[in-house]
Amino acid sequence: MIWLLYIGMAILAFLMMEGVAWTAHKYIMHGVLWNLHEDHHRGGYHPFQKNDYFFLIFAIPCWLSTMFGGLYQLYWLFSFGVGIFLYGVCYFLVHDVVIHQRFNWFTRSEIRYIKVLRWAHKMHHKHIDKEAGESFGLLIVPRKYWDKVIADEKRLKESVDPA
Repeated sequence: MIWLLYIGMAILAFLMMEGVAWTAHKYIMHGVLWNLHEDHHRGGYHPFQKNDYFFLIFAIPCWLSTMFGGLYQLYWLFSFGVGIFLYGVCYFLVHDVVIHQRFNWFTRSEIRYIKVLRWAHKMHHKHIDKEAGESFGLLIVPRKYWDKVIADEKRLKESVDPA
């Protein structure tokens, strides 16, 4: 049953990564390492951007945790590495695939959560400078973006079916 504890630790690490990602995005990417993140906000789509270096920055603790955790049988450390890895996979799928559509998947999704994610990220990208940003998280989206999408859906439904 100890494996349940390790699964729980991986889940905890995954959940904690949303806070780590928010903090890193707001204070590091829009702070001291803006020079790496800036091309993500300016200048159109490129298959690879300087911003992609952040993948390596987040991959290093993941790799070290899983490597040393497995090597020295520190399964709690290995579990945290797995949680960080799973968040990284989720980040890639949500940010690069769903939001920025680097691949042609989910391009016409009617799933409300996906519409909310895209709207919040669009509002983040309307700011092309490092200051005055908003919506720095990925998976947890503030209520105002939900309210906007729900209102848009309601207006669309009323315009199609004015009963």
